[in-house]
Amino acid sequence: MRTGFWMLGLISAAALAGCEPLPPATTPDPPADECGAAGYQGLIGQPRDVLSQMTFPIGTRVIGPDDAVTADFRPDRLNIEYGRTGRIDKIACY
Repeated sequence: MRTGFWMLGLISAAALAGCEPLPPATTPDPPADECGAAGYQGLIGQPRDVLSQMTFPIGTRVIGPDDAVTADFRPDRLNIEYGRTGRIDKIACY
């Protein structure tokens, strides 16, 4: 009986010795800011009228609360959304 426990321990140790350690957990990369939205975050809360004094990359969309827009995803396209109050609510790449 004692030999059985010793053999079981030996087999368990041999099995564990063959295991490789798990690679460290990785976190997903944050979404890339391909359109440069991070540089415009200071506009959030401002009235949309400030946009008329600025220039933006070609293809930038200024989107109102009832505006229809295409649903295609383009990470290089800057989108500026304003709400019913006329203030800028969101600036993002999509």
